[in-house]
Amino acid sequence: MATFKRKMEVCIDCVQSAINAEAGGASRVELCANLMEGGTTPSLGLFRLVKKHISIGVYVMIRPRGADFCYNELELEVMREEIRIFKEAGADGIVLGLLTPDGQVDVEYTSELVALCRPLPVTFHRAFDMTVDLPQALEVLISLGIERVLTSGGESTCLEGLPMLARLIEQAGDRIIVVPGGGISEKNLDRILSGSKAKEFHGSCRSGMPSKMTFRNTSISMGAALHPAEFVSKVTDERRVAAMLDVARYAC
Repeated sequence: MATFKRKMEVCIDCVQSAINAEAGGASRVELCANLMEGGTTPSLGLFRLVKKHISIGVYVMIRPRGADFCYNELELEVMREEIRIFKEAGADGIVLGLLTPDGQVDVEYTSELVALCRPLPVTFHRAFDMTVDLPQALEVLISLGIERVLTSGGESTCLEGLPMLARLIEQAGDRIIVVPGGGISEKNLDRILSGSKAKEFHGSCRSGMPSKMTFRNTSISMGAALHPAEFVSKVTDERRVAAMLDVARYAC
């Protein structure tokens, strides 16, 4: 059994998921919109309702669009404004990530936005996994004073990236918290935690919830080429959160 209590962050995109994450024992939530695109900035209305219904920390994703993490000046201005808005609204932390065209951490603009976030803690999201040299990028984030980095070890899933995760966590020491995230489930969590020695981890723990629609037009979809099932929504499952934390409790 672990000699310390590991913390779980749950990625959510609706109020019910927030409620379920807290009920299952999560330490905090990462609030996003558009999880199909990896998460973008949520609405202020959603944020306010989430804060109303839960008492654990709410970290807000600041990402103006899907696709890559190389932003133009207009997109950067959107990010600046959204950081100001969510700070004033009571966010407990901010999640962001910016890269240069050659796959480096964008030091200039990341530094600027981190300063704008203060005194809130900052997590650098999985844009980190798209950098050309993860150990070098980790040192850059440490130099910028960022508190956490979310990563799958540069691979599609944490299990595939486990050797790099272990290397990054050892490299980080107490200077930054490396949070494994990406493809984590009840079935592989023990192996990931035992192999990496991570103190925190990140997951969505979602299950399908059937639509209440009785009439269903199945010939069309409201999404584009990439779209979820039209009549099933994904919501954080309280039981899955609790099960993951139970696994974490006994991981070496």
